[in-house]
Amino acid sequence: MGKTIIISNRLPVTVKKDEDNISYHPSIGGLATGLDGIHKESNSIWIGWPGITTDDVTPKDRRTLTKDLREIYNCKPVYLSDHEMELFYYGFCNMTIWPLFHYFVNKVEYDLEMWEMYQEVNQKFFDAVKPVIEDGDMVWVHDYQLLLLPRMIKSAFPNTKVGFFLHIPFPSFEIFRLLVWRDEILTGMLGADLIGFHTYDYVRHFLSSVRRLLGFENNLNHISCEDRYVSVDAFPMGIDYNRFTMTYNTPEFQNQVKQIISSKKGEKMLLSVDRLDYTKGIPERIRAFDTFLTKYPEYREKVRFQLIVAPSRVAVDSYADLRSEITELVSEINGKHGTVNWMPIWYFFQSFSQEGLIALYKYSDVLLVTPLRDGMNLVAKEYIAARTDYKGMVVISETAGAASEIGEVVVVNANDIDEIAEGIKTALEMPVKEKTAINKSLHKRLKRYNVSFWAQDFMNNLDKAGEIADQTAAISLEKDNSVIINAYKKAKKRIIFLDYDGTLVGFKALPEQARPDPELKRMLFDLIDDPKNKLVIVSGRDRYTLEDWLGDLRINMLAGHGLWRRELDGEWIMTVSLDNSWKKAVTNMLQVYCDRMPGALIEEKDYSIAFHYRQCEPDMVSKKMSEVWAALSSMTQSMSLTVQEGNKVLEVKDMRVDKGQSSLAFLNQEQYDFILGVGDDHTDEDLFVALPKKALTVKVGIGMTSARYRLGSWKSMRSLLKQFIELNKEKT
Repeated sequence: MGKTIIISNRLPVTVKKDEDNISYHPSIGGLATGLDGIHKESNSIWIGWPGITTDDVTPKDRRTLTKDLREIYNCKPVYLSDHEMELFYYGFCNMTIWPLFHYFVNKVEYDLEMWEMYQEVNQKFFDAVKPVIEDGDMVWVHDYQLLLLPRMIKSAFPNTKVGFFLHIPFPSFEIFRLLVWRDEILTGMLGADLIGFHTYDYVRHFLSSVRRLLGFENNLNHISCEDRYVSVDAFPMGIDYNRFTMTYNTPEFQNQVKQIISSKKGEKMLLSVDRLDYTKGIPERIRAFDTFLTKYPEYREKVRFQLIVAPSRVAVDSYADLRSEITELVSEINGKHGTVNWMPIWYFFQSFSQEGLIALYKYSDVLLVTPLRDGMNLVAKEYIAARTDYKGMVVISETAGAASEIGEVVVVNANDIDEIAEGIKTALEMPVKEKTAINKSLHKRLKRYNVSFWAQDFMNNLDKAGEIADQTAAISLEKDNSVIINAYKKAKKRIIFLDYDGTLVGFKALPEQARPDPELKRMLFDLIDDPKNKLVIVSGRDRYTLEDWLGDLRINMLAGHGLWRRELDGEWIMTVSLDNSWKKAVTNMLQVYCDRMPGALIEEKDYSIAFHYRQCEPDMVSKKMSEVWAALSSMTQSMSLTVQEGNKVLEVKDMRVDKGQSSLAFLNQEQYDFILGVGDDHTDEDLFVALPKKALTVKVGIGMTSARYRLGSWKSMRSLLKQFIELNKEKT
């Protein structure tokens, strides 16, 4: 069992420098609390930014910091300059990712310089983890600042388990696809073995984006990502339940309680706690309180609104404008409804200590949590836990992640001012018996699924990630392909059967886009340059396409899944006598579905019909393809036809056409001591089964197979062919 490596933007320790003195302070927050137990294990390392830039410390300070953080806190710092922080954190993270993922598309900035810095800083984090990571380690990467890091780690260290957790919302496909660098972000995240989100809505949005943008399918939240599976699931973050339910007897706490009770003067108290951010819906909340007092004047001088806004990014213009808007609204409403003896809104633009907040939680009648969009919002859970008398009530917006867990409270639309106002009234007037019943139920839930459980649950699932892989005995060649290489070295006469799409090239949106690139053409030329080698391309493509693409090479080819055979410079020969009398009826039927499925296309080959749906909208495919299958099965059951499924394609052909049987014609011509067959989809299984037992058969990609061996992707197959070519050169 390897060690655990935690990587986040901030360390659990914040470094401060006052003149010549350096001090260390525990970082406050759910993440630091939740991972505390895991991090305190002797073999755990936490990597992150220490909270101070290189512009504020000397080289000597850095040496001291690095040593102290490693020896005292088991942390490794990633140092960033003011310039890096400006473009990376304040730039791309908070001007591009943050607004987009929170659905504020009008605030998103697309700046190439910020994107390039985001890449550089992610690389910097990778450079920090590289010296300490080893095979068998478990790495947990956190949040939107490090979306590219999982791929970097997995590519360099495939024998580690990599987890990633996003603490903010993941937007719907319609929003996410607006991101300029969307493919790079998704690819970076998919480097993880396990990806976690707060809610199942975010899981659904992520799976949809991956499927629509990258074409990777999923089954039961497991993404088939070329050569591996990636698990995706919801892990709603909990709180430190014991911390908020414990009894506080310190003089400071008791003094705060006395001040709260005396200031209330018998009034009901609404509480709102947020940091300054446009996603939190603070102006809407204030306007809702105004509407509440206007509609229900009987509550004037009987209820007050304690509004706490923690300072955040006040130097940014949009945040400064938000602060001004809040201040003006508070002043306006206090002037409109206030009296000599009563101020409706008590506004605090400051941060409160954790104990101070707990005191407010315990003596506030209603908590208002109405963000326009929020990943989770732990304040709602903290408030419920702190109300050990079970008499508080929460008004929460349905767009807060926590709403899916505490749906028994008052749930409102964050954009509906009147509904929030009614929610306030409902919460204030809810009978004590009803509130008690709700809170007791929620307490059990929060106690059971606390922050420690959340962290351990994720790590347990990360440990199991990847175990759902292929249910076959195929041996992976990714780490060790010596069995193939050694057999190739010893052989005096070789024959190599290679599928084309998915085996030598990646799948393309349109069939004609898979034309061989110069590198592939050169590799095939070099491969057949060795007189010991005979190469056979075994493809489902028609003979005209293969002739156009590969006809200038002295290679053997089987087209149309084996219907047509061409040996070296010879003519194309039909391997089975067939007729096309069935094609018109099948084409007419498929055309009906082609018209109903925008993006689908019909490819008519010599003696088969292919129905391609790679460009179709995935949700439509999942609904319509069962109908296509049923219609084809019904039509072909009385004919000598079969329907074969490839990667985003169905092909109808005569069942007598078989890649495997057609390939045997080449084996009957000579004796070979090296036989290799490689393919990637269902149609290649015929080849694997037909080849002699001594043959080396290789499945490219994941999925069930009868092949003896497995390679991760077409890129891995090309690497193997390059090794063959290098061996040829060594001997010459």
